[in-house]
Amino acid sequence: MSFSGFFKNWIVKNLLGAVILVAALVLAAFLLLKIVTKHNKELVVPDLSNLSVEEAASVAAQHKMRVEVIDSVYVRRMERGAVYRHNPEAGSHVKEGRRILLTINAVLPKSISMPNLVGYSMRQAKAELLSRGLQLGTLIYVKDIATNNVIRQLYRNSEIEPGTKIESGSAIDLVVGLNDTDNVTYVPYIIGSRYMNAVNSVHDNSLNIDRLIFDGTVKDYTDSLNAVVYRQIPEMSEEPQKMGSSVTLYLTMDKGKVPPRPEPEITIE
Repeated sequence: MSFSGFFKNWIVKNLLGAVILVAALVLAAFLLLKIVTKHNKELVVPDLSNLSVEEAASVAAQHKMRVEVIDSVYVRRMERGAVYRHNPEAGSHVKEGRRILLTINAVLPKSISMPNLVGYSMRQAKAELLSRGLQLGTLIYVKDIATNNVIRQLYRNSEIEPGTKIESGSAIDLVVGLNDTDNVTYVPYIIGSRYMNAVNSVHDNSLNIDRLIFDGTVKDYTDSLNAVVYRQIPEMSEEPQKMGSSVTLYLTMDKGKVPPRPEPEITIE
């Protein structure tokens, strides 16, 4: 059979036709899939945190995305109704039309029932407050036989009865005992600690927060939670401090401002 005759054979012609048809279908499917999935045309999720739901929806629409509120939390110092977090997070790569799920700061704060902390140790009372969604405010020391024993509980400078309904995130001041023979503590090294860890460390050492000073790198409440201490007054010292003394903390988002931990001095006798 000649070469030209080979291609005129009906079996060969059908096979070639089938091959061409399959190749065309594969190419068409590839092109269609590329169009549907918008291959190499992923979009970057913008940062919607701290925006109102309306603002977040507008920004998302500009980026060809949409938003949906799925949950709420209550953060006392954050604007009510503002976006607390979202999923996918800012910087994520998504397809056009992706739904961004928002968790917002509740417009109405959650109501908490005040526990009875009288008779607790200071650390037990602090743990109970945190478990209820409340915060430890100021430690007020008064002369008593038992150091750090909770004697009274105060809310906005007034005694608060157990069972009283208050807003989630409220600060509760504790009046605690101070024995004359057990009334000193030491300032811990807090440099490099994050905001909440630093505050907890101060309280755990029977000290109070005088001031929290955030530098210009801290723009919002989310930043404050991630900020680290770069300066503390007083500094860590071997000299004892009276329980209830105050500590001032300076915080930043710039970890380059955080000095290295000093090496301990070695005394050779």
